[in-house]
Amino acid sequence: MADRSLLRRVILRSTPLGTVFALGKSRVLTCEEGRHLYSSTGCEKKLEPENEKTTISKKGNWYALPPFTPSVDGAALGKTIAHRQTEKKHKASDTTSTSTMTALKWVTRCCPELPRSLVQKLFRLRQVRRDSYNVEVQQRQLKRVAAKDLMNSGDRIVLPVSIQKVPSAKTDSTFSEEEMKFLHSMVLFKDPAVIVVNKPPGMPVQGGIGIKRSLDELAAKYLRFDDSESPRLVHRLDRDCSGILVMGRTQLSATTLHSIFREKTLEASEYVVVDNGKSDRITVVDDVQSSLAQYAVTEYEVIGSSCYGYSWLELSPLTGRKHQLRVHCAEVLGTPIVGDYKYGWQAHRNLKNPGPSALTWDHNEGLPEEGLDPFSLNLGNGSILDKQPRLHLHCREMVLPNISLALQRAKSITDLDLEDVKTIKFDAPLPSHMQKSWDALGS
Repeated sequence: MADRSLLRRVILRSTPLGTVFALGKSRVLTCEEGRHLYSSTGCEKKLEPENEKTTISKKGNWYALPPFTPSVDGAALGKTIAHRQTEKKHKASDTTSTSTMTALKWVTRCCPELPRSLVQKLFRLRQVRRDSYNVEVQQRQLKRVAAKDLMNSGDRIVLPVSIQKVPSAKTDSTFSEEEMKFLHSMVLFKDPAVIVVNKPPGMPVQGGIGIKRSLDELAAKYLRFDDSESPRLVHRLDRDCSGILVMGRTQLSATTLHSIFREKTLEASEYVVVDNGKSDRITVVDDVQSSLAQYAVTEYEVIGSSCYGYSWLELSPLTGRKHQLRVHCAEVLGTPIVGDYKYGWQAHRNLKNPGPSALTWDHNEGLPEEGLDPFSLNLGNGSILDKQPRLHLHCREMVLPNISLALQRAKSITDLDLEDVKTIKFDAPLPSHMQKSWDALGS
């Protein structure tokens, strides 16, 4: 949408990228190939119990939960990893904590089948007890515990025996081989800590009003791979955006990843400002002192142009704000991303169609199987050859620390040395509509 002279290489931030790890490259057509980073929300700071199935044992008139065992503090570990350039060694005590796990969190963690409203009611009615060791009397005692009371190592929470009559929360028991095959075809990488998928365009990441099937719901159903826990989101992609999405396979790994993403956003320079993301449409503001503003920083480079007014860009978001790349392309560069009708609807009225082009489309690696579309995403449509192109924004590359190895080190080493915790690079092939546009432009 802009000629090559207007889209010469411009750096919005003069300092170089951090050397610890890159936070994702995306490819778009204005078109872009850039780095994608989005902070997640609702990721609480929780401690993991031992990786074993939780059981509730009967004890008189009570059901006793497993004893609380302090473990790695994922938020602290993530912060350590993010800042390891300047602090090479950290004590293991910096990444463990006994002060963040409340009684309420521990009950919901051990008993996910119990409705949260019921658990909260039990605390309000003072029907929850803590079995702990009293140093003064040198014996264990059973006392009432409040929801916000902090857990100590070895404490057991006991609940009324009547909870055995409470039916488990209803789950969707329907199972589709076609859906499972589709979700499994999206997986790019998995280890005990993380799972990385190549999200197709049109699939929402989180549920909400009017959304029947979301990726977080589907991952809980089809991407557990016999684990006791469901994968958890740590960052987001827009519904129409495609590409790399990282999920934590445990609460601990998800908290650690979320902390890393958050720390890298905080480190970014204060340069370009957007509003706070609460509104439906984000805008650039001129008053950097505005209390409603948040800093958003993007590096980008032109990697190709065409005579039809399209250019391919590589974008590197150093912060993770809502619609950051779309706003920067449309409102800062004046070159909206193809298919972005929220921020670039006027520019789309003047788009030129490249016309007939000899396309050779056989690039299926890393994409769901041809013809397999159980969620009616219409994956083959939406290139620049179509009347209404879909969003050409793709998270192509991301580099993250080896979280699985870092967690092993944090649990087993007194002096936590993360220097040899290598990074892992993930690459996601373009979705079919963007690959067709790439081929049509002779890129």
